[in-house]
Amino acid sequence: MHPRLLNTFLAVARTRNVTRAAREVNLAQSSVSDQIQALETELGASLFTRSRQGLTLTPAGEALKPYAEDLLALADEARAAIDATSAEAAGSLSIGALETIAAARLAPWLAGFRADHPGIDIKLRIAGSGELLRRLGDGEVDVAFCFERPPELEDAGVPDRFARRVVAAEPLALIAPPRDNRADVDLAALAEKQFVATETGCVYRAMVDKAFAEAGLGRPRLAAEAGSIDAIAGLVAAGAGFGLVPRLAVAAAIDRGEVAELAWPGSPRSSNIVMIWRRRRVQPPALKALLTAIREGFTPITPAGARPPHVSSLPS
Repeated sequence: MHPRLLNTFLAVARTRNVTRAAREVNLAQSSVSDQIQALETELGASLFTRSRQGLTLTPAGEALKPYAEDLLALADEARAAIDATSAEAAGSLSIGALETIAAARLAPWLAGFRADHPGIDIKLRIAGSGELLRRLGDGEVDVAFCFERPPELEDAGVPDRFARRVVAAEPLALIAPPRDNRADVDLAALAEKQFVATETGCVYRAMVDKAFAEAGLGRPRLAAEAGSIDAIAGLVAAGAGFGLVPRLAVAAAIDRGEVAELAWPGSPRSSNIVMIWRRRRVQPPALKALLTAIREGFTPITPAGARPPHVSSLPS
């Protein structure tokens, strides 16, 4: 079974559609169909059936899938082992990250890493946390930086396939429209405020729900759901409601006075930034260099009781 055929098989299994799989593996649709047919001929079994929902795996296809993943992982490890035998090997490094982390934390750090390792070709890929984990599992990125996901958002088996390390604790900022009057209120008053948040299932929404649950406030009252932190900041600035988001994502808006940063009336809130990579027998030299550099210092872990500067009290 050629790795190329297995890679195409997994793309079809993942997308359940030949057209989407062809785009993913950069092949013509006819080539994807030919490769699947060649693999089925080699194995003497049908791997997919058609339904209204698209292509679905047959029992034979389901049986092949974990072995295909393992075989491709072994091929990747073999290449890494060969590369590691050469002291001159530098290679390339594909890094995935949430846009907020990439812009505010990763980009400045990568500039220094790149200066120390000029022979490493770095590619930075931006995606949501769920998509980052998929790309990591499929070998499309070598390492991913995202906010730590709560257990209920994790896919089954993720802890076994991936290694992870907390590299920073990012404070959460409670933001409000800049025109509100300021007055101290308690958590009960906060529960009456309306919030703008991302949709359920997003890691940013999980941060809000967790903060409210741990404060004993139940679920937040939603004024609107938005698809990005920028959209949340814009809606808050326009007076739609309050927001609770990673401070790194709204620091510029706070500094420009577009939104006001308020004091959360309880224990300071933060969310861990984690670095995640696949477990392998031998790490590629470029990834090994990154892991070593990260261990030596990415960004300080924020103390648990730290509060951002010039924080206002919650408006009434």
